[in-house]
Amino acid sequence: MSDREEILNALMQEIGEEGCGISCEEATVFKDEDGWKMVIEGFMEPWKLGNTVSEAKRSIKEYARIGFGLS
Repeated sequence: MSDREEILNALMQEIGEEGCGISCEEATVFKDEDGWKMVIEGFMEPWKLGNTVSEAKRSIKEYARIGFGLS
């Protein structure tokens, strides 16, 4: 499994299909010079996730915990 797939998997496990449905399925996850980022349908700017896969997973958990558009 690639790093990108691992992050997308973490997103679906953390939020679940009921939590974000098609938005999560069509999320774009990419890495650039600033680290991992995620673009979800309906949001203008990419969300910063971190520099490593572990950081990205923690960020997803935190976004879900505070209800930042995911739930």
